[in-house]
Amino acid sequence: MSRAEQKEQRREAILNAGLDQFIRRGYAATKIKDIADAANMSVGLLFHYFESKEALFTELIHLGVSEPQKMLQGFECTNPLAFFELCARQTLHYAAASPFTAKMFVLMSSAYYNEGIPAEARSLATKSHVYHDMIPLIEAGQQQGIIRSGNPLALSIAFWTALQGAIQTHALNPALPLPEAEWLVDIVRAGTIETAT
Repeated sequence: MSRAEQKEQRREAILNAGLDQFIRRGYAATKIKDIADAANMSVGLLFHYFESKEALFTELIHLGVSEPQKMLQGFECTNPLAFFELCARQTLHYAAASPFTAKMFVLMSSAYYNEGIPAEARSLATKSHVYHDMIPLIEAGQQQGIIRSGNPLALSIAFWTALQGAIQTHALNPALPLPEAEWLVDIVRAGTIETAT
């Protein structure tokens, strides 16, 4: 193994250990020694990769914000329903394949509401406006008759929280199965059973 590969492997071990400790203990209760012990390295070696607990936590939040954007980059959204299908399928696939990815959903959810985390991490965590960002897409789908009728913001919230909740549940108890992507897409799909008004 080359020196560069060894460094990358150690960095990944720290990120994994940090993520696990922050989820289990919370940001405030996690000590840098807890992370170093979980990564099977000394605190001194850990500091060669991250200068502080704050820097490590902020890096995890940065990954939690940037990775989902990369995952869907380049997808041309001419069909709003196809976007939700891709989102559900890709996100569930990555969560099933990677415990790290699944656990990131737990971390990001708690970071969004936690005022006790570093200011930079909090700023990153609260930047995402995915519920509101989907409103134009949902409205376009409603006009095309492929997205069910109803409040676009409420539909966006229903889809994203169902997806997030399923992945968080799986992350915390991997023995529980993830749902099929189609089940989540049915939340927004027109033509599925809608209650009469």
